[in-house]
Amino acid sequence: MDTVFDDIILHPIGVIRNTTKQPFLVASATGLTMKGDLAPTIEEVRENEDKISEVIINQELTELLDGIDEYSHIKILYWAHGVPAEGRSLRKVHPMGNPEYPLVGLFSTCSPARPNPILTTVVRLIEKDGNVLQVTGLDAIDGSPVLDIKPHVREFYPEDEEDMRIPEWMERIQAQVRE
Repeated sequence: MDTVFDDIILHPIGVIRNTTKQPFLVASATGLTMKGDLAPTIEEVRENEDKISEVIINQELTELLDGIDEYSHIKILYWAHGVPAEGRSLRKVHPMGNPEYPLVGLFSTCSPARPNPILTTVVRLIEKDGNVLQVTGLDAIDGSPVLDIKPHVREFYPEDEEDMRIPEWMERIQAQVRE
């Protein structure tokens, strides 16, 4: 049964500011590619864990941040504004743009190229100063519109690793980042 929805309109609640000007994955009509060679890209992903980004919330929404600084980690939902329209039409991709990985449906990946490029990242909250949050581990590019912020509460997610399953190719990607 098809469900018909009216258009959904989202309004950004803020913006991300950092030194990342280009995504490390580039989406085009032909698929995903890394912006450079694998080794420097993986190193950039690792360095991102310690890089400070600012999440600047619209001034009129500042009070929505009251109490957020009691959490060590928060989730940032943002719009991948750097993904061109043709990248949003992809259906299957090689994860990380690497043809050594299988061609899989887009929803099986963490790719920014999505029909609705809404991305989420759990980040460490370093400091709150008025309407500005300083965080580390944010993989967004500078200027990304912020859609929402949520506290990260570990107990809301499965803890038993025996119950969790991920594909072998995703395990290889994670191992590359951790090396």
